[in-house]
Amino acid sequence: MYPARYRGGWFLTSDPVRLGVAGLGRAFMLMVPTFDADARVKLTAAAAPRAESRAAFEEQYGGVAYPTVEDLCADPSVEAIYIATPHQMHVDHVLAAARAGKHILVEKPLAISMEDAETMVAAANEAGVHLIVGPSHSFDPPVELAAQLIASGKFGQLRMIQALNYTDFLYRPRRPEELRTEEGGGVLFSQAIHQIDVVRRLAGGMGEKIYAMTGAWDPKRPTEGAFTALMNFEGGCVANLTYSGYAHFDSDIWMNDVGELGQRKLAGAYGDARRALMALDPDDEARLKTTRTFGSGKTVDAKHNEHFGPVIALCDRADLKLTPDGVEVFGDTERGFIEATFGPAPRRTVNDALVAAVRQNKAPVQTGAWGLASLEVCHAILQSASTGQPVDLRQQCKTNEEEQTG
Repeated sequence: MYPARYRGGWFLTSDPVRLGVAGLGRAFMLMVPTFDADARVKLTAAAAPRAESRAAFEEQYGGVAYPTVEDLCADPSVEAIYIATPHQMHVDHVLAAARAGKHILVEKPLAISMEDAETMVAAANEAGVHLIVGPSHSFDPPVELAAQLIASGKFGQLRMIQALNYTDFLYRPRRPEELRTEEGGGVLFSQAIHQIDVVRRLAGGMGEKIYAMTGAWDPKRPTEGAFTALMNFEGGCVANLTYSGYAHFDSDIWMNDVGELGQRKLAGAYGDARRALMALDPDDEARLKTTRTFGSGKTVDAKHNEHFGPVIALCDRADLKLTPDGVEVFGDTERGFIEATFGPAPRRTVNDALVAAVRQNKAPVQTGAWGLASLEVCHAILQSASTGQPVDLRQQCKTNEEEQTG
C-alpha cells in the first residue's frame, strides 16, 4: 500500500482526502451534495470532455479541470480518483488510475464484461491501491443497519429476501448506447446491480445459483427493461429480485412517497418521464440528457436516506422491512422501528468508505472483488434468461472479505 504522501510531505489522518473526479455527468451530479457537505473530502481536480463542465468545476471548486482522465491521473496533488464516466470507459480509466498509484472509487457496475472487471481488480491489487465500487444502494444506511441486525443473529436465521422495484427508468433521457445491452445499457447493468448488491449485502455475499427471466418489451427502447430472478445463498437463504423499468405503477408509493434519491415525490409529477420523451428524436434525447450534467443540471434535495424499492428480509423470529428512514421490525409478539441515521448528505457512507480506505488502509465491503461478484450475477441473469436454465455462481465473495492491497 502506498503511504499517504503529497509533494514530499505526509498527510495526517485528519487531512481531507484530495479527490479527482473523472466525468462530470449525471453520476457526479448525484454525488455533489455529499461532497459539498463533507469536509473530509476535498475536490481537487477533474476531467471532462465538455469545456462548459470543466469551467463550471473550476469556478465552483477552484481546482484544475483537465480534458482527459490521463491528465488527471498525472496530477500529483490527487490522492484518489472517483471514476464517474460511462460504464464502457471504466476499464481504461481504472487502469490509468491504478498505474498512477491513485486509490479508486468507481461507479457501479465495475465493468461491463467479466474479463475487464478481472483485469481491473488485478491492476488495483498489483498497484497496491484500494478499489471501491460504488455508490450503490448497498451503501444505504438502512441496508447496512438491516445487515448488521441479521448478522447479529438476534432474530434467528435469515430465510428469505424479497426485493422489488417498479420505475420509469427506461423512459428517462438516454444516450443511444444506454439502450444497447452489449454496451452496458438497459436495466441489468445500471439497475439490477443495485438490487443484487443490496440482497448480497443482507445475505452475506455468497450467492450459489440463480434462475431468471428478462423482458425487452418496447422495440423503441431495444434492451432489457425488466427481469425477475430467484437466487439462493450459502447458508440456505433464498432471494427473489424483481425489477421493471417500464412501470406505470411507482413502487415509491410503498416507500412512504420517498424517491430513490431520498427526495419527497411530487404528486403532480406523475408521467413526466414519458411526457418529456414524446416527439423527441435520439439526438434531441441525448441533448436533453446533457441538461442533467454538472454546470447545467440541478442537484437533488434529499431529506431521507436513499433506497432501491421495497425490501423485506424474513428471519426465524422477525421480518425486517427496510424503509428510507430505518428498519421496521415485525417480531413474534411486538413491532418496532429502528432509525437509520440520515445526513448530512444521503451518501455519507460512500465517503466513510473512501476516507477509511485512503486514510486508514481499511477496505470496505464493496471492494473490487465485491463488484466483480455482483457483476457476475448480472451476467448470470442474462445467461439464465437466454438458456432457460439456472446458472451456477463461481466468483462470489463474503461481505467481510478484504482485498489484498499490498
